[in-house]
Amino acid sequence: MADFDDIKKIRDLDKYNMLDILLGLPKQCREAIDIARRFKAPAGYKVASFDKIIFTGLGGSAIGGDIIKTYLSARIDKPITVNRNYDVPAFVDNKTLAFVSSYSGDTEETISAYNQIKKKRAKIIVITAGGKLKKLAENDKIPHILIPSGIPPRTAVGYMSIIPLVALSKMKFIKSEAAALEESINVLENLRDDILNPSLPAPSNVAKAIARKLYNRFVIVYGAENFLSAVATRWRQELEENAKILCLAGVFPEMNHNEITGWEDVRHISKDFSVIFLRDKDEHPRVSRRIEISSGLIGRRAENIIEVASRGRSLLARTFSLIYIGTFVSFYLAILNSVDPTPVNNVTYLKKQLAVNK
Repeated sequence: MADFDDIKKIRDLDKYNMLDILLGLPKQCREAIDIARRFKAPAGYKVASFDKIIFTGLGGSAIGGDIIKTYLSARIDKPITVNRNYDVPAFVDNKTLAFVSSYSGDTEETISAYNQIKKKRAKIIVITAGGKLKKLAENDKIPHILIPSGIPPRTAVGYMSIIPLVALSKMKFIKSEAAALEESINVLENLRDDILNPSLPAPSNVAKAIARKLYNRFVIVYGAENFLSAVATRWRQELEENAKILCLAGVFPEMNHNEITGWEDVRHISKDFSVIFLRDKDEHPRVSRRIEISSGLIGRRAENIIEVASRGRSLLARTFSLIYIGTFVSFYLAILNSVDPTPVNNVTYLKKQLAVNK
């Protein structure tokens, strides 16, 4: 087990400087706002022209759509769908606004979806750092927003979520989010400096303290069905990609109707579980009660029960606060596991094999 309080050892293990990228998320969010503000949607992209919105992408390029979908669920009168597939739903048509996101620009599922969306005559906005998708958008004269390249796709969450959010505001789908965005960035900066910074030892460093409880455990993350469903997905993705562990994510109240029964008899492996409950002050009061009861039931089997509360006033700030804490938890757990958080060897191998058999 590596020492995550030794900065030199962290730097030696973190060969691709993931830590610096994570520490720079507040700056990335400010850059995302500036990029989105410079974007001008074509004249035909009027809010009255659309009756639905779709995001299509995979992995770190899709999480922005999840965040926006759940964040805007009570703010927007048009349905939002997130598509993670080669094909797109039959309902996509010329009244659909489609955000096509691929950080690399070469994600084959996203390229396939882009071509289908174009055939269905939906209005498209591409978000990418380059690659084939950028070339297609240029050739097809499709509006596209270029973001900086050179970082792992999963670390581009500021670009992939804030840019479409600001774009939707500029197109009058929603009111300005400027105040919530400013608060969100301030919350991220405070978290980075006060409770997540690598110079802080556990238990003062909240993420290190959580990572220690997750070490050598199978992790399950639960959140409420509202915006926390996207956050729980993000925690799962980053624990898997950064710390290289298997992880599950579930949501309330749905898990109370099926998954909770799976906890009845896990005696032979119960010591290997750590369970995280993501909490927010605005979760439904009945969900709060469900979490309380479920925590008691699960606590009979799992040794580690961890609650992580959101920070901030606005819903957007609270969303990003939980995402940022989870990001650092996954980073510090990678260090404890003595693995470089950046490489995703199985993903790289899979893509190479797919290219051979194309």
